[in-house]
Amino acid sequence: MSTDRWSGLPDFPWDLLAPYAERARAFPGGAVDLSVGTPVDPTPESVQRALREHANAPGYPTTAGIPALAESIREWAQLTLGSPSDMGFLPTIGTKEIIAGLPYLLGMGPGDHVVIPEIAYPTYAVGAIAAGAAVHVTDSPEEIGHPVSMVWINSPSNPTGAVMSQERLAELITWARAHNVLVFSDECYFELGWDAQPVSILDTRVNGGDLTGLVAVHSLSKRSNMAGYRFGFLAGDPRITDRLLGIRKHLGMMLPSFVQVAAMAAYSDPESVAVQRAIYARRRDHLMQALASAGFAIEHSEAGLYIWATRGEACWETVSYLADRGIVATPGDFYGAAGAQFVRIALTASDADIARACERLAH
Repeated sequence: MSTDRWSGLPDFPWDLLAPYAERARAFPGGAVDLSVGTPVDPTPESVQRALREHANAPGYPTTAGIPALAESIREWAQLTLGSPSDMGFLPTIGTKEIIAGLPYLLGMGPGDHVVIPEIAYPTYAVGAIAAGAAVHVTDSPEEIGHPVSMVWINSPSNPTGAVMSQERLAELITWARAHNVLVFSDECYFELGWDAQPVSILDTRVNGGDLTGLVAVHSLSKRSNMAGYRFGFLAGDPRITDRLLGIRKHLGMMLPSFVQVAAMAAYSDPESVAVQRAIYARRRDHLMQALASAGFAIEHSEAGLYIWATRGEACWETVSYLADRGIVATPGDFYGAAGAQFVRIALTASDADIARACERLAH
């Protein structure tokens, strides 16, 4: 079997960061890793309790998920995202695997054109490349000269924290429908708005109550510290979610039943989200002040779990500068050429590590 479709994949970017992480570890007191956005705070007790109580799971789960889970998330989406009640739903094994697999699962290949943002989570491109589709990097898909099959948007953005306006979302949806283009919106940081309020592609204010061609991607990894549970979901156009459900049944893609119950507990516990938001807000304030005092300029960073910062130099020079101070940050060019002078700095470190990073930035 030919494996040529994989030849276009880039080197795994995090391997390039390893020497700088090693240098940071040599700093007195060790490294403060602000590169990977891995939650460090406890998973809510309500979620842990649900997991324990449903750990006895001798039977197979279904690909479609527990009916009560779908109902729980539809209620949450109507309240939080402003979605219509008839949205389709599909649980996924985290969100990275579905983002990477979507072009292939949707039958795309050579001749299809997938648009990703100018600064973007790398897996959008990886999924298109793995399917054999062409990748176009632009924030203006309307200007692509080829018929477009699929557009990825990401608001709040990873890595920049930028939020797409309601007006821009509505404009993009109007264009996509006129050209029969699917729009997938990665909204995994939706509940972490700081200086701007994110708007979902499912919101009736931007789609008029019509979800045709629109799908949102959501996760519990960040808002509920459940990265280890690998829970995510797709919601939107029922024709798309139903089509994907049929394919995933054949592939045996099933989410453990106890994880599904734990997810229900998370979506029924808004207080835990409020507590975690307050923790991240405090860390964000400390880091932004320290970075500004150290001569960094901060752009966007209106929402999400990252600060998008620059010293006006090549991103790897900034990575080196920070590594010499025992801090690991992610170079902006991991996310595209437009990030070449930026670094992404994560809020997902303990209070003690954030304090250490701020102290090091002051010297």
